[in-house]
Amino acid sequence: MAERENRRGPRRDREETPEFADRLVAINRVSKTVKGGKRFGFAALVVVGDQKGRVGFGKGKAKEVPEAIRKATEQAKRQLVRVPLREGRTLHHDVEGRHGAGKVVMRTAPQGTGIIAGGPMRAVFEMLGVQDVVAKSIGSQNPYNMIRATIDGLTKEASPRMVAQRRGKKVADILGKEAAPAAAEPAAEATEAAEA
Repeated sequence: MAERENRRGPRRDREETPEFADRLVAINRVSKTVKGGKRFGFAALVVVGDQKGRVGFGKGKAKEVPEAIRKATEQAKRQLVRVPLREGRTLHHDVEGRHGAGKVVMRTAPQGTGIIAGGPMRAVFEMLGVQDVVAKSIGSQNPYNMIRATIDGLTKEASPRMVAQRRGKKVADILGKEAAPAAAEPAAEATEAAEA
């Protein structure tokens, strides 16, 4: 038995990347009318994240629900984006995101606020690892547009380190002398975590 496993190589389990959590946001049943009656299909919308600053979404279509979810999850893992978080719990600054008729406003929040956001936006923040945020969706309530608008806004997010690097300055010059040490410490911790 052991010989056979060695010849084939290591077995590939479904949990290849257990560091990712996923959340099913929407499932839609669609039907196609054909000569013999109706054929049903399913479309799934899934948000995936590592809860440490990376998030992505995907959509999958199939004849069965589990297969649609699997396809959506795989697509989401291929489309991950990294978002800088302040103290690993909230956004660095207020930001707006748009996609089509969907518009979302996201605001940074003090510790203990929690995630104040509805439906699809909440799923994105939970998978991203944000603990304190206030968000509002204005316009389209379509979950696809809401998620795309949320991720559009999150990609515009910039940390003081990124701004300082882009402008060729030090973090202390950007933030001011008193706020610089507090911002530099989490940035240093994040760098150490990324290197480890």
